[in-house]
Amino acid sequence: MLRLALAGTRTDLARVTLTALSAALAALAALAALTVLAIPTPPATADNGSRWSHQYANQLLVEPGLRGGTAFALLLLAIPVLGLAGQCARLGAPSRDRRLAAFRLAGATPGQVTRVAMVETGLATLLGTLAGLGLYLAGHRLLHRPDERGRLPLPTDVYPSTVAVAALVFGLPVVAALATALMLRRVATTPFGVVRKVRTRGPWPWPGLLIVVGLAAFAAFRPVGVWYDQRHSQPPLWLLPTLLVGGGLAAMIGVVTGTGWISHTAGRLLHRYARRPAALLGARRLMADPWAGSRTFAALLAALIFGAGAAGYRAYFTAMAELGGRTGAELSTSDDFYLGTMDLIDLAVSVSVAIAAGGLLVALVEGIIARRRQYAALVATGVSRGALGRSILWQSLAPAVPAIAVALAVGLLLVRGALGAPSSGSVSREICDAGVTLCSDPATAAKYTRTEWVPETTVVPDVPVEQLAWLAGGALVAVLATVGVGLLFLRSSTAVEELRTT
Repeated sequence: MLRLALAGTRTDLARVTLTALSAALAALAALAALTVLAIPTPPATADNGSRWSHQYANQLLVEPGLRGGTAFALLLLAIPVLGLAGQCARLGAPSRDRRLAAFRLAGATPGQVTRVAMVETGLATLLGTLAGLGLYLAGHRLLHRPDERGRLPLPTDVYPSTVAVAALVFGLPVVAALATALMLRRVATTPFGVVRKVRTRGPWPWPGLLIVVGLAAFAAFRPVGVWYDQRHSQPPLWLLPTLLVGGGLAAMIGVVTGTGWISHTAGRLLHRYARRPAALLGARRLMADPWAGSRTFAALLAALIFGAGAAGYRAYFTAMAELGGRTGAELSTSDDFYLGTMDLIDLAVSVSVAIAAGGLLVALVEGIIARRRQYAALVATGVSRGALGRSILWQSLAPAVPAIAVALAVGLLLVRGALGAPSSGSVSREICDAGVTLCSDPATAAKYTRTEWVPETTVVPDVPVEQLAWLAGGALVAVLATVGVGLLFLRSSTAVEELRTT
């Protein structure tokens, strides 16, 4: 089975290589997150009551309360990488289908053929995770460089637990193999080729319910905490994290899977109102395979949800600073630090969008190559290559624009539901109207001191229009750039020789 999984053409070798590379990048990101979580928290002492780890130079590693967010940002990078791996696994699908059909013709059962495909994907992912582990161990040793004060820029003095590393290195290939079996559940491999069981009806808008459930879970986060506080009790340890993690996953799955309904609806509208050949071709393609948008834009939409959430957090901290100015409390150093760390999250989102653009490119090129005979037949019947290129542009932008808008809106609403608007209750503050000399002397300060009541103040965070516009513009530029690069393969894929049968 191992030999059959590695058999194939140069396209199959490229698919295995790209899948292994994507798995290595995902493993590196996950190992970095596990390393941050493995940093031990020192016991509280008289000199270190906050239990900070002073052996590090970066404040994100020094404070125990910031390590969870740092690990989460690192895991954010793994999501688009895994999406890229999924797109790379589909590269060269037609030649692989013919190879699987040859296995059936030689006497293999459908279950054996599925297992061969699973072994191929699992083996490529295992090679990638092992390579990622090797790079992690080498980088762990090479980057261990304390500064002049003995502080480390990275947590190179700790390692994750062996169980966690083994679960990651060997668990990711198992998940990839199971995902391959799941994707092949609607595929029937026969001795004469591969037949896909296509749905006759369009997608239903049920993913919208998942988005509503996710938003409701985030909106219930604060009321649940207040309900337990009013009863002087603590919520179960699993409740609040479940609301956040479960709600975030539900909303993300809803946005990604909802792209299928968006694609089908956009295709129907284009087919009804479009008059040009390019738009009509793109509309028919969207209606024929509406789930292609969910597969293609999954990593990009996930990155945009996190990016919009980060923009919402930044707006919340800015509102906190404004509230402090209104109530007389200046922006603290820690709040200023939190605002600075948002730049790191924005950088992680930018890298995620760039990686997702790579997945878009692989998916677009794979789609052009997989349908090269259909495109060649269209060119042979008189359709210009320019019209085909514009139809691919319609096929990419029609579902991308509304899906990007939905992803940004959901990411922002998730944060708004969990945090709300910062407010302060009615408080009193003492103000000394004399100079510094008189106010600093307790004997004279009482004569010039008055008490002022500050009413309850609520600052509604602004909508981060500029950041959302940058995210939307960057995502659209990524889509347009990948379409432009993918069209370079259109001329070679529409040659008349592609009409020959094998």
